[in-house]
Amino acid sequence: MRFLGGEIVPPEHAEAVVRKWLHRWDVNDLGPFVIERREDGRFLGRAGINVWDTRTWTHTTLEKGGASSQAELGWALVRAQWGNGYATEAARAVRNWAREERGIGRLVSLIARDNTASQRVAQRLGARPTETVTLFDSADAVVWEYPPGRTALTTAPP
Repeated sequence: MRFLGGEIVPPEHAEAVVRKWLHRWDVNDLGPFVIERREDGRFLGRAGINVWDTRTWTHTTLEKGGASSQAELGWALVRAQWGNGYATEAARAVRNWAREERGIGRLVSLIARDNTASQRVAQRLGARPTETVTLFDSADAVVWEYPPGRTALTTAPP
């Protein structure tokens, strides 16, 4: 959580977080997926698509952000599950889903300069570091851009 705002969500706030995630799905037809281990259904973390307004680097909707909307592939795993390949597997699945099912062309990950584990995940998926931006709620992040997809995100979903 050090790279995602630094605070672990207390159990009493979990419902509000889930409501926020569901709202993102409602307005963008994109959002986070829960990652569960196939063998036992154990919760491992989350991976999904966030939408940012590149003018302010704040979360937005596709409609409000318009041409400044940027889809971001993000992930976060429970610490005990780090190093098992789950982040790469989940991020790859979400990246492919976003391209094939939602038509997202340009896709990035915003990764803190010191977050070497997430940088390695992005590298495994073919991303390359580009510019550094300042996010509204945290420090600077490096924009890791994935190779182009077959289609481009140009409008809000129907």
